[in-house]
Amino acid sequence: MKNKTTGTCELCARQQVAVTVHHMTPKEVGGAFMPTAKLCIPCHKQIHSLYTNEELGARLNTIVALRQDEKIGKFIKWIRKQPSSKLVRTKKSIERRNRRRQ
Repeated sequence: MKNKTTGTCELCARQQVAVTVHHMTPKEVGGAFMPTAKLCIPCHKQIHSLYTNEELGARLNTIVALRQDEKIGKFIKWIRKQPSSKLVRTKKSIERRNRRRQ
């Protein structure tokens, strides 16, 4: 996660947070020159811990689609209540860990 600046997260709408550039369609699945979004570090990490690049590229490649997804929706609801200075730890979801083993 390069290019950290301070701003508003486009996903959770928290203000004055460190934001990074998130490729809405991951570069690995052809999104190098496609739209990006500025996300706070916790949101960015949570997205990549919950979903594979294939899932992100196929069905979760817009802010609206991400906000409507149940898994990240719960996180967004929680993170909005957290102070911008809070550092959160993320772990890959059990579902995502199990997929890699197959």
